[in-house]
Amino acid sequence: MDTKQQLLNHLLEEDWIKTPRIIEAFRSIDRKDFVQDETKLLAYFDEALSIGSNQTISQPSVVAFMLEELNPQEGERILDVGAGSGWTSALLAVIVGPRGKVIALDIVSKVVKFGTKNLSKYNFIKRGIVEYICQDADIGYKAKAPFDRILVSAALPNRKLPDAWKEQLRIEGKIVVPYRDCIWVLTKKSEQEFEEKEYPGFVFVPFV
Repeated sequence: MDTKQQLLNHLLEEDWIKTPRIIEAFRSIDRKDFVQDETKLLAYFDEALSIGSNQTISQPSVVAFMLEELNPQEGERILDVGAGSGWTSALLAVIVGPRGKVIALDIVSKVVKFGTKNLSKYNFIKRGIVEYICQDADIGYKAKAPFDRILVSAALPNRKLPDAWKEQLRIEGKIVVPYRDCIWVLTKKSEQEFEEKEYPGFVFVPFV
């Protein structure tokens, strides 16, 4: 695939994306703006690409699947864990719109610098829709909690969610998080109860 439109057509034809606001996000945000110079020719391939520091920009079909499961809405507040290149944060920014908020977290300072530079191409940080913060994501971001949704783009080492994520998610909010080769979707039903679904067959970089 050589163009953004060809990638979008692929995601639509393979039924990875169905929701109008998610489709619009993929139409508005160019993945080529979030990859390294040496991989720009591969930007529209449906595969993960290295962004350095042992991190990747995720495969488009996987991101589409996770966003569909996350089901973000206009005006919502979202925690984007392992934001990396900033691509998922940009997609989320389009979906939540100017009344929403995306808190992007990554622990690798070099990656945060890269992601911040990429997001600046769309003015999401300047407009106050996205904040990109370099810190340990295990503690969440209490200053902007509660969150309507939490998206995690790196695989947890075990099946235990950090307590901060569970506490900082509102009731009926969702967490979409990889664990080993599965995508795990959790809906918060009460302060202590989460409804769980698992979808196997995926590959992610490990959570740092």
